[in-house]
Amino acid sequence: MSFRLGWPRTLASQLTLIFLISLVCAHGLSFSAQFYERYISARTAMLGNLENDVATSVAILDRLPANERASWLPRLDRQNYRYLLNAGETGEPMRSDDMPMAATSIADALGEHYALTFRDIPGMQKHFQAHLTLADGSPITLDVRPAALPVAYWLPVVLVLQLALLLGCTWFAVRLAIRPLTRLARAVETLDPNAHPTPLDEKGPTEVAHAAVAFNAMQQRIAEYLKERMQILAAISHDLQTPITRMKLRAEFMDDCAERDKLWSDLGEMEHLVREGVAYARSVHGATEASHRINLDAFLDSLVFDYQDMHKQVSLSGKSAVVLDTRPHALRRVLVNLVDNALKFAGAAQLEVGSTAEGELSIKVLDNGPGIAEDELVQVMQPFYRVESSRNRGTGGTGLGLAIAQQLAVAIGGSLTLSNRAEGGLCAQIKIRL
Repeated sequence: MSFRLGWPRTLASQLTLIFLISLVCAHGLSFSAQFYERYISARTAMLGNLENDVATSVAILDRLPANERASWLPRLDRQNYRYLLNAGETGEPMRSDDMPMAATSIADALGEHYALTFRDIPGMQKHFQAHLTLADGSPITLDVRPAALPVAYWLPVVLVLQLALLLGCTWFAVRLAIRPLTRLARAVETLDPNAHPTPLDEKGPTEVAHAAVAFNAMQQRIAEYLKERMQILAAISHDLQTPITRMKLRAEFMDDCAERDKLWSDLGEMEHLVREGVAYARSVHGATEASHRINLDAFLDSLVFDYQDMHKQVSLSGKSAVVLDTRPHALRRVLVNLVDNALKFAGAAQLEVGSTAEGELSIKVLDNGPGIAEDELVQVMQPFYRVESSRNRGTGGTGLGLAIAQQLAVAIGGSLTLSNRAEGGLCAQIKIRL
């Protein structure tokens, strides 16, 4: 299993990564500059003190009697260097071109008055010694053990707190920047031209308010455009009924012949198509119906009994025990369209009530008919689309029944999906959020 780092795909993760890297780099550069300046300042002060202290200490030892020098050594020793009253350790002579700054400072402090030699002393802690001879000929060794620049104990804590602050500010900034986009995306996902437009809140920063105003205007234009088109369709369909009726009356007075029967059949088909067009146009405005609370089981029983009274093979299985807040006329029209569709092509229909894994209410209309090809299951939901096999114009279909059912299913806050049954036939499922 290979692990590969890649550029994140979400905007939130991209902004977080960019902000975090830039802030950490800026923080690192700032800390490095301050640490370097502190190091230079401390080194300069330390070397200056070293020169003054070494010059003073050697002058004191040179003026003290030989028998008193040992008692003064504890007063003159420091944390990083000390004085030895002997020739020191044997080491390697230090090269003049590779002398540490401490050795240079010692040479500047004592070089004019004493002959100095420097030697590197090997060992676990590498150090060096400076050798000189006092005025009375006594050897003095300055043993220097360089140490790293001390770091305050609180500094790592401050660094961790600063990084935590950077993370918190980055998270807050990304959340503040992404929240309007998330709200806009959610509004787009739930945009329903068939329902009453729900305007976005136009408060917030200028850019966010401008985007909300543009979205609300777009939503309103879509709703008005759809309403205008449906009104045109309804008007044309309604106006066509009058000339069709006149043509049917004239056909009544024609002599009986084959052409008269064909004309009468064509006029009947045209009249049916016009009525379905009007019904489709009205279905777009199904959301205008007032909502009511209904007992779903009683509602479905009433629908099934009406079909059974007409000697139709319609049955119901399952119980929901749900009191549903919905638009009953729209829901009934959806179920009637689906049941009529099943009766037309299979001769029988079965309603099945249940719930989905997501907790939605499920109403299925099942039949044992020829079904629909898989690649046409989505297309049949489009207006005026007819399957070219068994579900064609010869059966009396207009291609609007399923489109009307889908429009009304959306209007009541649900969805309609079609699928072929494994045992044969079609399954039309209505899902309604509770």
